[in-house]
Amino acid sequence: MTAQQLRAILAGPDLVHFPGVYDAVSARLAARAGIRGAHLSGAVASAVELGLPDLGFVHAADIARVARAVVPALDGLPLLADADTGYGNALQARATARAYAAAGIAGLHLEDQVAPKRCGHLAGKQVVDVAEAAARVRAAVEAHHDGATDVVVVARTDALGVEGVASATERCVAFAEAGADAVFVEGAGLPDLALVVEGVTRAAGSCPPLVVNRSEAAGNEAPLDQAALRELGVRVVIHPVSALLAAARAQAAVYAAIAADGDAGSVDRLGWDDLTTLVGLPDLLTLEQRYAAGDAR
Repeated sequence: MTAQQLRAILAGPDLVHFPGVYDAVSARLAARAGIRGAHLSGAVASAVELGLPDLGFVHAADIARVARAVVPALDGLPLLADADTGYGNALQARATARAYAAAGIAGLHLEDQVAPKRCGHLAGKQVVDVAEAAARVRAAVEAHHDGATDVVVVARTDALGVEGVASATERCVAFAEAGADAVFVEGAGLPDLALVVEGVTRAAGSCPPLVVNRSEAAGNEAPLDQAALRELGVRVVIHPVSALLAAARAQAAVYAAIAADGDAGSVDRLGWDDLTTLVGLPDLLTLEQRYAAGDAR
């Protein structure tokens, strides 16, 4: 069902923002805010789960484990998750699509870096050849077509910063031919994105819907030209690290206050009752009372 929701967003006319989530509390807060979907970043999972940077330490099993906590807390909203390179060749990409679908993930984005990958904003990235990149995408797509999954496949290329616009365009054409539901050109501003869309449309007749990355890791601070992005065919903007950065700053302030003063009272934070309400305590206490009274309705 959530995969169908994500497909509807990609097919629709709106520009939809997917904030990053990384545990059940962040997912519940995001859902309560009125989002239409959420994103799970490999870089964030690596930081939160392993305490390590985005240099290929996480695997499909790590993302799936986090997703199993996140997906139920999203209350039926779709989760788009980072699948890095598929964690190997086309066979591993196919297995990753199945594992993600089993964890309740609605869609994944799969990139064309060599394995192990590097964070998209770091220097020293390398990309595989276009045939291998397209094979990964095709394998993930076919995991859906053979009935094993219903996961949405977003094909990401990091070739823009490595080989230029022509290479990024060639890869997006190949991804479209491989059946990708959407394409994602990492590091593209509006001018380069427009060139890619023009090239893909000329070569393939049309361009798949676009996903754009809005990450503080790339120094993206200027306001988005949302109307221009929508006109180009961007349907989803992901915000992978915003919530984690905000949470980490708040936590750092609490820890510093406790270390310095022995008390966190000076730091603004969510009330305990607000947190317990967020995670469903009032409803569960009511249910507990009903069972204790022998009411089986």
